Amino acid sequence: MAKMQANQMRAGMVIEFEGQRYTILKQNIMIPGKGAAVIQVEMRNVKTGAKKDQRWRTADTVERLETADEEFTFSYADGEQLVLMHPVSYEQTLVSKDILGDRLPFLTEGMTVNVRLIEGEPVAMSLPETVTLEVVEADPVVKGQTASSSYKPAVLSNGVKTMVPPFITAGEKIVVKTEDGSYYERAKG
Repeated sequence: MAKMQANQMRAGMVIEFEGQRYTILKQNIMIPGKGAAVIQVEMRNVKTGAKKDQRWRTADTVERLETADEEFTFSYADGEQLVLMHPVSYEQTLVSKDILGDRLPFLTEGMTVNVRLIEGEPVAMSLPETVTLEVVEADPVVKGQTASSSYKPAVLSNGVKTMVPPFITAGEKIVVKTEDGSYYERAKG
């Protein structure tokens, strides 16, 4: 941890405030008609995701936390933990499955993931934007349904249900967005 003046805060930095960790979303310096300038900061609690507005005087100091974004390779799941391997040092890092929330089913062995570390502790993890999965079940097209009209339900090989265009059939591979599991395109080749 390092102390810094409040007016040095920038978006993306992480600070410790009242025993909690916050990511700075935006900050504005406000100069009132009289008196000293204040810094209006919008920040998000790293753990809870709750937003908070806070004001500091420019001379106030805040605790800035070291953050780093590192790439890891996902090895395997062990109970409630995910085992990640550093691609260079081969050191293993454990993170809780909760870090991914409902994106967890899109995590596959050998996948490269980006982990945000605060003071060396993993706090967030992002997956590649898209992943290719096989459609294991797809509803047949309803007679009279035009290709452009509506998507139909399908189940992917990771158990996630999604909506796909009528021309997609079981056994095909499709590209889906890891953010929400939505259909992106038919896999090439």
